[in-house]
Amino acid sequence: MTDAPVVTIGQGAVRGIWRNTKRHRAADGYARSAAFLGIPFAEAPFGERRFAAPVPAAGWDGVRDAIEFGPTPQRRPFAEVTAIPEPSFPGEATLNLNVFTPAPGQQNALLPVLVWIHGGGFKAGSASSPWYDGLAFNRDGVVTVSISYRLGFDGFGWIPDAPHNRGLLDQIEALRWVRDNIAAFGGDPDQVTIAGQSAGGGSVWALLVSPAAQGLFVAAIGQSGALPLQDAEVARRNGAALADLADVEWACAGLSRLSEDDVLNLQERVTTGPPPGGLDTALAGILATGGISLAFLPYLDGEVLPASVEESLAAGKTAERPLLTGCTAHEFTAAGSAFAPLVAGEDLPAALARTRLAPVADEYVTTYTALPAGPASVLGQLVTDLTFRVPTVRRADRRATAPTWLYDFRLAHPDTGLSSHCAEIPFAWDCLDAPQVQTSCHPDPPQPLADAMHGAWVEFVRNRRAPWPAWSGEGRAMVFDEEPGVRRAYALERRMAAALDA
Repeated sequence: MTDAPVVTIGQGAVRGIWRNTKRHRAADGYARSAAFLGIPFAEAPFGERRFAAPVPAAGWDGVRDAIEFGPTPQRRPFAEVTAIPEPSFPGEATLNLNVFTPAPGQQNALLPVLVWIHGGGFKAGSASSPWYDGLAFNRDGVVTVSISYRLGFDGFGWIPDAPHNRGLLDQIEALRWVRDNIAAFGGDPDQVTIAGQSAGGGSVWALLVSPAAQGLFVAAIGQSGALPLQDAEVARRNGAALADLADVEWACAGLSRLSEDDVLNLQERVTTGPPPGGLDTALAGILATGGISLAFLPYLDGEVLPASVEESLAAGKTAERPLLTGCTAHEFTAAGSAFAPLVAGEDLPAALARTRLAPVADEYVTTYTALPAGPASVLGQLVTDLTFRVPTVRRADRRATAPTWLYDFRLAHPDTGLSSHCAEIPFAWDCLDAPQVQTSCHPDPPQPLADAMHGAWVEFVRNRRAPWPAWSGEGRAMVFDEEPGVRRAYALERRMAAALDA
């Protein structure tokens, strides 16, 4: 290992591994990159630290090997989302990160930095997925960091005598580590862009409005993540419910007696709700929640998150930081198959017309009954739109003149006819040869589409702007499909937003 890259950071020296980068797309691309895996940014959140705020990781003597992924907060796979290969690794030092760089040890390289926050419903996911390998970004001169954070109840459960939003505090601590150490890996601490998908995208929005995260990044990319912050009262109720189910004191002392398995089992019971009793009940539930029910996620606590995203947008608190955001066309539309018994024999347009979406009911049913699951697809698409697409366009509109670029990923898998949740990730990361891409995204994923999408992400990270016109009242976005191009997008979603806001 005499040729292995070694970098000295605040905690000590770390030894990584060299890899050859992916094929060059530009003459000035880097020929190889280094990976430094499993570097702890905070002390292990176990024992007395289990429900505490993160503490910066201690240093070490000598050279520490950083050649294997570290332990993951994820202990079980996320059953609802199986698209991404997200491995779990045992161990207590779960607050760690991975750095991928073409310029290790080059303090003066000052390359732009992308910090990636994984998804998984705030209860699962892994920073160690092969889809999150920074190889292609390194080729194009971007230092890439993927971070972990506490999940589920341990990360986002309300405990009266514990710090709030511990999982978000973990992300902020990781960003502080990046600020203090990334120059040693060739990165510029003043050019950090945060990015994430799904729950990671929701984390991006939370960090945009959190006072504790200010000054730690200059731009943001939110993929499929315009999720609402949970109300304080709901967070309190869900935290108390888990303690009640466990028959322990709702405090650190009582909850600390529960094992990881105990908490994982109990938090599923808090999340699970009764099935809808009929079509009208299902529609009411989807309109109320978007159809997605998560018990433990970032919540309004008055400290880490003192105001909602919408309130912060109205106050202009995110306006100074450029944002690239968007969705896939059919995020959770496939879930519509579960609604098939509810729509059988029902007058779906009439049922939708009895809701606040009455102004668009006929158009909506006409547009989406052509999807593979037929009428049931309408309810699946409604989950997609109310959870992801309508909030995204609503927030983009509320950013007004703030620099915002929208994309709409529409490449459909030929087996399903859908562009589903997570399908855009391998194109943004230009990792079409990674495991599960063919089954989850497309059996023959087009490289030109990856060139276009990844190139746009690189442009944004480098220059804080996307290579298409910013979002405006004209409603034009970059549509990523077989023939990418700037076109009108999110028009029906804007009409839905207007109906819901009326």
